Amino acid sequence: MLARHFPVFLLLTVSLSACASEKIRQQEETIRLQQEEITRQRREIKELVDARQREEQKRRDCNRAFRDYFEKAQGDKDPQKAISLYRQGLEICPDDDVAHYELGKILRAVGRVEEARREFAAAVKLNPEFVDARRQLEALR
Repeated sequence: MLARHFPVFLLLTVSLSACASEKIRQQEETIRLQQEEITRQRREIKELVDARQREEQKRRDCNRAFRDYFEKAQGDKDPQKAISLYRQGLEICPDDDVAHYELGKILRAVGRVEEARREFAAAVKLNPEFVDARRQLEALR
């Protein structure tokens, strides 16, 4: 009797084995896709952390530029010294639109019109809504 059912048993065993192999292959593919997604997410997290660190460093640099250079330049009566202080501060914090604007005003006052124009243009480029910088730039044209 067992011999009579052996072909059916063998067919059933082979069939189950094929189903199990397909299920394993699907699970392996799912795991591979999940690993790719984890790798992508880790890369994104690293990029976000790096960007945050750069922003924090930029903020610290600009705070130092304001404290050590821009603030001193505003109070200095010697235009050449003020120009020097603004330029030093802008080396540390080049994206300060107000510093570019203030430097432009000093440069214009001492007759260095072309340099003043560049500073006002930089201020407007950094902040297109900076009305006073835009007016100064237009007045020099």
